[in-house]
Amino acid sequence: MARYEIKGGNPLNGTVTISGAKNAAVAILPATLLVSGKCRIENVPYISDIQAMANILYRMGAKIECPERHVLEIDCSDVQCTEPDADLVKKMRASYYLMGALLGRFGKAHVALPGGCNFASRPIDQHIKGFLALGADVDDTDEYVALQPGEEGLQGGRISLDMASVGATINIMLAACLIPGQTVIENAAKEPHIVDLANFLNTMGARISGAGTDTVKIRGVNALKGGTYAIIPDQIEAGTYMAAVTAAGGNVLVQNVIPKHMDCITSKLQEMGAKVINYDDAIRVIRTGKLRRTTVKTRPYPGFPTDMQAQICVCMSLAGGVSKLTESVYETRFFGYCTELESMGANIKISGKTATVSGVEGLRGATVCAHDLRAGAALVIAGLAAEGVTHVEHIHFIERGYESLVAKLTALGADIRRLDD
Repeated sequence: MARYEIKGGNPLNGTVTISGAKNAAVAILPATLLVSGKCRIENVPYISDIQAMANILYRMGAKIECPERHVLEIDCSDVQCTEPDADLVKKMRASYYLMGALLGRFGKAHVALPGGCNFASRPIDQHIKGFLALGADVDDTDEYVALQPGEEGLQGGRISLDMASVGATINIMLAACLIPGQTVIENAAKEPHIVDLANFLNTMGARISGAGTDTVKIRGVNALKGGTYAIIPDQIEAGTYMAAVTAAGGNVLVQNVIPKHMDCITSKLQEMGAKVINYDDAIRVIRTGKLRRTTVKTRPYPGFPTDMQAQICVCMSLAGGVSKLTESVYETRFFGYCTELESMGANIKISGKTATVSGVEGLRGATVCAHDLRAGAALVIAGLAAEGVTHVEHIHFIERGYESLVAKLTALGADIRRLDD
């Protein structure tokens, strides 16, 4: 089983280039099902989740070419399949976007329930609420979701989400693009990758407005046509490297970022004692002194992202005083990685949705296990900051969302290697 071996204690110095946004790419790839013609998608991250989604589309009949690294050309014009391979679908969470894309393209879909990181129960009830509001009949079981037009057919509708669900917002946007009439999503999620998906669809001829606000409007069009689009930089990958410098120390220029997207992360790292300098498309992070305690509560964008919760917990573990970390999105997300950090010497107490983190003088190397994507990234950060050798197992979770992690960290001076046993 592959694992990372990290010899910690080295500060990070140099420049790291951030890849395209995973969370945008896994929505934009299934969105190509709605397009008649070839889509050239640039700045695509080279990660296992993208390979998995491309494989699903290929098995459905899409023509896919990779003319150069980070570029995919996808033509779904000849796709007729409305029931993607269940075994492939179960390997990744974002495969549920196939539901909305297929409903919009064909008016029907039969999609197995998704897999992916299993750190919390993540129901799709808000997705189904959206499909019903668009006039679909929904048959959902423990194994699959089947969609078809209701008695009055599919048409635009008004959906008020019970919570600002990223997945539901995206799935409803996908479904509504080619459905007659106007669809309005109220209490929509505002994350940058939702705006990126809307920009991609609009580039191909969709009529979407309000993405990035709590009200998104989609007016159905007859067809979408091919074109070229570049995916935004990955907010969470950038935040992960920023947290790594904050934990391990050093001076790193994080380039190919949108600094505005990073504000919620930047402000907390600055509170903890990191120096952060914003440029047009880059951020420099410097940490030489001791870290200070802070308080963080995860919230939907523009708040502090739940996908950065585990990474900042490592920084808190090394900060002076007692920090508080409250999870308001996935309350069970602490379990698993906090136990692993404690085996490295961290002092973390969990009560309900809040972790109380008492800073320690240092972490020590240990053999730890990644339980999900972001928890695995946090353990890598802990290994970089720890004294001694850390082995991180189950790294397939990490490689779902981080491109060339070992190479990028090595270029910054980290002593890390991937071992294939």
